[in-house]
Amino acid sequence: MTQGLTFREAAEEFERCSVTFGESQMRTLGIIGADGLYTNLGLLLSDQCAHTVKFAVFNGTKKGEFRTRKEIEGSVLRQMRATFDFLSLSNNLAATVSGLDRVEQYDYPEIAVREAMLNAIIHRDYGFSGSIIVNLYDDRVEFVSLGGLMPGLRTEDLFVGVSQPRNEKLANVFYRLKHIEAYGTGLRLIMQCYEDFEAKPEITATHGAFMLTLPNMNYARPLRAIYQPKPQHRVILDYLRNNGFVTNEIAQEILSVKQTRAYTIIREMVNNGLIIKYGTGKEDKKYILIDS
Repeated sequence: MTQGLTFREAAEEFERCSVTFGESQMRTLGIIGADGLYTNLGLLLSDQCAHTVKFAVFNGTKKGEFRTRKEIEGSVLRQMRATFDFLSLSNNLAATVSGLDRVEQYDYPEIAVREAMLNAIIHRDYGFSGSIIVNLYDDRVEFVSLGGLMPGLRTEDLFVGVSQPRNEKLANVFYRLKHIEAYGTGLRLIMQCYEDFEAKPEITATHGAFMLTLPNMNYARPLRAIYQPKPQHRVILDYLRNNGFVTNEIAQEILSVKQTRAYTIIREMVNNGLIIKYGTGKEDKKYILIDS
């Protein structure tokens, strides 16, 4: 293996993370072997790393017209940071209105993007010379890495925290730099980011490849977060289930609030799709459950 390696990019990342990076640390981490030579891990962390990350940004939801392409080279530590920076530039922030509240939401949760990229870099099979592929569409982003699941593992095992690192020493470097908290938590963090949304991340694993797909939360129309009724809303909902309709006057009585506050609460529930106005009367308006 080539021994004329340099580690400028790795040294910068270690310094950024306030971790000492000298010969002693390189031997402890396995960058330098017992024979005094650089190891395969050393090659991955070096400026001369032969593996890359390739981006393809498409117009629309299918492979076709390229919007832009990019390839990131160098140390896998540089690839990690440069990839996240590039995806951050493409991660649009959209604002929507939910009830009386303005809600700002990125296309993709930053934690999910970060964990997906770390998973691709740490767990890919570096026995293959191909690149990690990141495909960005209008409705999703795909992270494709070489090497399927480790023998004995199934896709469902990944969601309960089971982890068998393919590159244990590389994972340990990322752990020492505090880029990962513990083995096996990344996919669970990703799923937690989407737990309140209709579309979910998907995993496709074959014998030689692994693809993680993150849905764009702002595609076409924002996916509405699961609404959690406020305590006063629940009181009115319970009343409606037993009595069929509610008025502003009734709301004042059962909530022990004044007219203006009762009106505000009723409007919140209408705006959140919990109740609707019933009839055309202007005086003492009636409201019923949305599914009545």
